Amino acid sequence: MSKRDFYEVLGIGKGASADEIKKAYRGKAKELHPDRNSDNPKAEAQFKEANEAYEILKDAEKKAAYDRYGHAAFEGGMGGGRPGGGFGGGQGDFSSAFSDVFDDLFGDFMGGQQRGGGRRAARGADLRYNLRVTLEEAYSGLQKTINVPTSVACSSCSGSGAEGGAEPTTCPTCSGMGKVRAQQGFFTVERTCPTCSGLGQIIKNPCTTCRGAGRVEKDRALSVNIPPGVETGTRIRLAGEGEAGMRGGPSGDLYIFIEVAQHALFERDGASLFCRVPVSIAKAALGGSIEVPTIDGGRGRVQIPAGSQSGRQMRLRGKGMPALRGGGAGDMFIELAVETPVNLTARQKELLQEFDELSENNNPEGTSFFSSVKSFWDSMKG
Repeated sequence: MSKRDFYEVLGIGKGASADEIKKAYRGKAKELHPDRNSDNPKAEAQFKEANEAYEILKDAEKKAAYDRYGHAAFEGGMGGGRPGGGFGGGQGDFSSAFSDVFDDLFGDFMGGQQRGGGRRAARGADLRYNLRVTLEEAYSGLQKTINVPTSVACSSCSGSGAEGGAEPTTCPTCSGMGKVRAQQGFFTVERTCPTCSGLGQIIKNPCTTCRGAGRVEKDRALSVNIPPGVETGTRIRLAGEGEAGMRGGPSGDLYIFIEVAQHALFERDGASLFCRVPVSIAKAALGGSIEVPTIDGGRGRVQIPAGSQSGRQMRLRGKGMPALRGGGAGDMFIELAVETPVNLTARQKELLQEFDELSENNNPEGTSFFSSVKSFWDSMKG
């Protein structure tokens, strides 16, 4: 059976341009692909026929020979090359033909790297900086200058990596794609280009300052705004303040992680503050007013009810930590710690002994406890 005309197979005329040939093949490849035509036994043969036609017509030299000699140009004796055809037409190199179309169809989904495009620059890495602040600083907020060791664009080559700021050239190994293909049977496997490390470009005369990287190591002083209300784990992002990109690529971001140091007087729980205040036995028994510190450096007064026990809490509204994103401030809680006196004088011991003898019915918790103990012992005897 004689072969159909390749132009007829693709549905185009002899004067079709390279773009028109590729567009016609793309349509045929999608229309005739065996996976989409499982119910059509002729689809596979027609698909191979379209591949063979495109393999010949996409190549200017092969196309010229076909236009002059027709199918005879690729049969034995017409110009050498591989056995069976002067230009190796035969069944056509399907993987090569289809990979061209695959690039067009799916290139945008694989990073937008079309044939000859390549990656011109690589984005710099994000950086992390741990910043420790005091509780007072977390309460009021502050402007702080930090020194960050990072990579910055090389001033000698303006970040290009080439001596004198010259433009990099297209990598000859991958033709700027950043990838090379290796044929493995029916499949084509893509790998990162070993010559340009996937950048798609090479530098013939690297900058002596940065050795072709387009960036150099340097400490930078940055001013950071710490808002009121930050707590341990708060993350502040400084866009574009991270590591400089390779060969003029965009810089990464700098992330500042906050750690709030422990305080000698206050313990924090979210927006609430807790302060443990020792009081004397007499003050706890008789009640009265005490003065306590607040996180803003001020003073507050708290009224202790008579008969207060250790662990009792009083609230100072609005004296806690501010909310990070607005919404007022939390509360401060005063926790009483009734303190037992030590190093008593003889007179103090005498007075306490007398007080103890007179206060048999003034300790409700103790009376209740020992009553329960007596009941327990009686039940054990029974």
